[in-house]
Amino acid sequence: MTNARTIVEDVLSPRKTREIWTGNYEKALPISVQGFDLAAVLPAVFYMFRFGHRRGRGQFLEAFGPSETKQKRERRQAVTIDRIVDTLAISDQFLGFENDTGKSILGDLLLCYCLENLRHESGRDKQVQRVAPTHYMASWVDLPDSVANLRYVPEMIVSMLANQTGAYIHKSHESGRTWFAVGENFENNLLVSAFYQNMERCGALGSLTSDKFREEDDQVGLDQLLTIRLAQQLGAAPQKLRDNNRGQISNQHPIARGSAKSFSEDMRRFIRAYASTIPRHAFLEFLESCMAIGMTAVLSSTVEVLCNWVERGEISDQPPSGFLVDCSSGIKRELRNHSEASVDEFVRRAGRLPVILMALRLLDSAAQHDRSIRKSNIPTKPYATEWLNLLGALMHDRHPKARPITYLLDNQSMELAASLQQDYPDVSELLENAEGQPNPVWRLAEALTSLQGSRVRIDMIKMMDSILYIDHTNGIALKRATTQRTIGGARRRREARSIILTDSALEYLVHLHLLRSGNKPGTRRLSFGSFIQKLRKRYGLYVDRSPLGMAVSNELLQANRAMLERRLRDLGLLAGVNDAETMKRLQPRFNSVNGKKTI
Repeated sequence: MTNARTIVEDVLSPRKTREIWTGNYEKALPISVQGFDLAAVLPAVFYMFRFGHRRGRGQFLEAFGPSETKQKRERRQAVTIDRIVDTLAISDQFLGFENDTGKSILGDLLLCYCLENLRHESGRDKQVQRVAPTHYMASWVDLPDSVANLRYVPEMIVSMLANQTGAYIHKSHESGRTWFAVGENFENNLLVSAFYQNMERCGALGSLTSDKFREEDDQVGLDQLLTIRLAQQLGAAPQKLRDNNRGQISNQHPIARGSAKSFSEDMRRFIRAYASTIPRHAFLEFLESCMAIGMTAVLSSTVEVLCNWVERGEISDQPPSGFLVDCSSGIKRELRNHSEASVDEFVRRAGRLPVILMALRLLDSAAQHDRSIRKSNIPTKPYATEWLNLLGALMHDRHPKARPITYLLDNQSMELAASLQQDYPDVSELLENAEGQPNPVWRLAEALTSLQGSRVRIDMIKMMDSILYIDHTNGIALKRATTQRTIGGARRRREARSIILTDSALEYLVHLHLLRSGNKPGTRRLSFGSFIQKLRKRYGLYVDRSPLGMAVSNELLQANRAMLERRLRDLGLLAGVNDAETMKRLQPRFNSVNGKKTI
């Protein structure tokens, strides 16, 4: 059987096949539709804010990898906690750790606070995969070794926070007013400064060695000091990525404009208010919960925007999808089942995403090679709203070039159908079925997605799990293996996901929404009912109401609300002198900057 991609290349040309044979479309969602490690994102974000460039090769393998091994993959696999400890123990900064007991203690400290093994495995003899963002100096450690393994998530976060104009992120002017400066004045960047303790710049702004730790200060914790010592062993920050234009940070925002702006606003307000008042370890956990919640809203809003685009051919901002939160964290089976059903409904809607993105890529490729459309110079960054509206007009035959482009794609689909007839008869039949689907764009998109195989759906599920930070102590979802009977009576294993709010996620949400609006310091009064309403409207997290299209009994919803109330009381986040709803008010555990606790 001939490889499917080879057949497509013969018909559509290798160049066009490279453009469409992927699962991504950055103008709608500027991250790769693949799994990634959310906990490994922040060090790359620090680096991009510091240098205004994507991270390239660093010194980690050279410092800790075996010199006798030439193959990069083998060297990477050989870098374990034990090997790192052997190198650190002989340095002047780790006196007293030379014996076996000292090395064991140092290795456990590194594994506990700073480094993580591949696939989250335990043990000091496993390959090290990522560095924890305990301090700014984690940006010196090039883990994962290629920034592309983070699936462009750091780039998207930087672009949303920097909120610049233009096609690429540029260095901020020193006199400019911004909360998230890039390059110039990076020390005042809210996110960087939160992790830049006891550091100073001694040298040129672009120098890879100019960031120095003030040894005379003792205001850093053990976890931060270990990260600093690990980075100092490398000698310098990683090089800037110099692969043609791939080193620049694309200023592409998600097409879901409302959720993207909410993400940036939440990060800004939370970091500004609590970075210096919440203990470092707790603050980092809250910040990861912030990213998980915000990015989940961005993803689900993007799915809703694109589904609406399919129907109308126009981009209109949509709220996040509705998820029922299981406030029992899986203990109450009926609630768990309803929460899993709400996630399943989202997965079903998102299941069309690969086909929609393929249709967008097909139309995008055709439009970019049309002379008159190219002359219009429609901007696509930071938001590609106008461009996607044009593609929608082509799709729905509302543009002068719609007929020629549709005719071209129809001819290509028929030619591809003939080429696939022998090896892929089902796909060939799909392409020829003009009666079932008269629009050749959708026929071609369905066929090409089918030829890509099941990996596109698997990658989408992995991306969703990564964003939900699933099964982590500060994530927002749980996953369990279940079995279900098929129509024939056979049992099939499947994974069910439910939305929960871990204690860290709850604390983050309470502290964020207790802040006063805008840039005003301090906290405000917030009732329990208003808090639940904000979760629903801002993030699509339903507690005491049924998501659209679901039927959940009022009795069960009230029980869900009561469980959330009890959990907040147990965490010390809810106060009330009686059972009156208006008297149930949220209260923070930590003070905000220039603010006091409000009860």
